[in-house]
Amino acid sequence: MIVVTGASGQLGHLVVQNLLQKLPAHEIVAAVRNPEKAKDLLALGVQVRKADYDLPETLVQAFRGADKLLLVSSSEVGKRFIQHRAVIDAARKAGVKLVVYTSILHADTSPLGLAAEHKQTEDYLKASGVAYVLLRNGWYTQNYTASIPPALQHGAFLGSAGSGRIASATRADYALAAAAVLLKDKQPQSIYELAGDAAYTLTELVAEISRQSGKNIVYKNLPEAEYKAALVSAGFPEPVAGIFSESDTGAAKGGLFDDSHTLSQLIGRPTTPLSAAVAEALKA
Repeated sequence: MIVVTGASGQLGHLVVQNLLQKLPAHEIVAAVRNPEKAKDLLALGVQVRKADYDLPETLVQAFRGADKLLLVSSSEVGKRFIQHRAVIDAARKAGVKLVVYTSILHADTSPLGLAAEHKQTEDYLKASGVAYVLLRNGWYTQNYTASIPPALQHGAFLGSAGSGRIASATRADYALAAAAVLLKDKQPQSIYELAGDAAYTLTELVAEISRQSGKNIVYKNLPEAEYKAALVSAGFPEPVAGIFSESDTGAAKGGLFDDSHTLSQLIGRPTTPLSAAVAEALKA
């Protein structure tokens, strides 16, 4: 049996959908904070169990009987390590044989502030005694394509990444990789550095948006503080604005680049091209 945490979220839900193509539904557990949000998976025959990272008492029961567990990293920056530690402790108590964790690209050397809690989690998992696989996911292409509507409206795409090259991939690519790892019969303790096949700068991204939309969009590179302020004024909560602005600065330092092609090798196909991701965002 395979448990996927955060299964009502965007990445976790895609992982479950991939697993359903290979496994009977009853062998999959969707572990979610609010079971009401996973009714669609329940209707497909997937087991839905309550698992709240902030309520450790829910976790052991949710993981009972599982051979493998996908720990989808929490979205609550600042609380992540505490929450992840609770999941790993519960997995050990429940007798889970393998924990697969969605970390961040080059977690041990990344210049991104987001990497700190991922590195803490990795170290704790390695010391837990439970077999593990680390999926060090790069940036989601959707993190940038989500900014296409305001860019079209204002004729400008803002960022702080300079000429840093970004090897992003879509959530669907990363979800397929997670499912592929979970479905392996024998899984040695491994670290996968996962990123898109073709890297780009934000200037190149904006050129692609302009080409496909037929509108002249310019890229405006801002100091980190100014970019954060712009995001806040656009309605982003300050912590979220801080994450995106700081991550862009990290991208300028090479923090979102990798050219190993490990992701495409793992999923058995090229990663989704930037042009396709832009087209999908424009269609939406």
